[in-house]
Amino acid sequence: MTIQAAFIQIISVLTPIHGDREAASIAHILMEHITGWGKMDRIVYKDKELTEDQHVQFENALQAMLRHEPVQYVTGTAWFYGMELRVTPDVLIPRPETEELAEWIIADVKKAGTQPRVLDIGTGSGAIPLAIKQHLPQAEVSAIDISAGALGIAQENAEKLSLAVNFSLVDVLDEGATAALGEFDIIVSNPPYICEQERAGMQEQVVSYEPGIALFVPDNDPLRFYRRIGLLAQEKLAAGGALYFEINEAYGPQTVSLLEQQGYHPVLLRQDLFGKDRMVKAVKL
Repeated sequence: MTIQAAFIQIISVLTPIHGDREAASIAHILMEHITGWGKMDRIVYKDKELTEDQHVQFENALQAMLRHEPVQYVTGTAWFYGMELRVTPDVLIPRPETEELAEWIIADVKKAGTQPRVLDIGTGSGAIPLAIKQHLPQAEVSAIDISAGALGIAQENAEKLSLAVNFSLVDVLDEGATAALGEFDIIVSNPPYICEQERAGMQEQVVSYEPGIALFVPDNDPLRFYRRIGLLAQEKLAAGGALYFEINEAYGPQTVSLLEQQGYHPVLLRQDLFGKDRMVKAVKL
């Protein structure tokens, strides 16, 4: 099978599932992963036959996509804030809206000209703390997660990028475990915030493959992690320190109200590029 024939077959198989444009995008990602060549090289060498190993990769990738497995898990990589990160089903696939959260923090610190101590709670692949450390090398950055598998991936990404981030296995809901955390100037979290009742309307590739522990909260307590982290940050933030959250678009005003009741001021709600309530910044008095 030639490179071009493989590319066309991926598009043909995936178009009924994803539509023309997304199928083509996935085909380019998979073929670059399989061949190691970018788009232009694959055009020049479109009649080159796949090697035996490449053909096995092609067949495995196609079957994975037919099972609705996310392409990032098939290739083992995802891009975040200009960084190529390793991802596996132990971690969420980084989203563009989370890039906006990291950008908010980076811009605020650059404007202030400080050297902050930063803690990321529920770090997953390490996307947020690694972006912060890459663009704010003067920051002292730490991150925690409840998943040992996730922390292994995060540490691997940090080593690959040569970025110094302190990773620790900590359950943020365990008050005894969090008591040992130090003082910080910034605490950031993209915690689980999708209600169980929302599961039915989500894409199969998310529900079936991404880690539920990082996605879902009980229907009767959608702000569970915001409440807990808000209280923790009152203990661990220095005076004037800031707490940044990614949030469920359906609970913007409620999240703001919760943080105001906990004593933060001001509490700022920000929309993402799609106009959805997606981020909150709360300042400790």
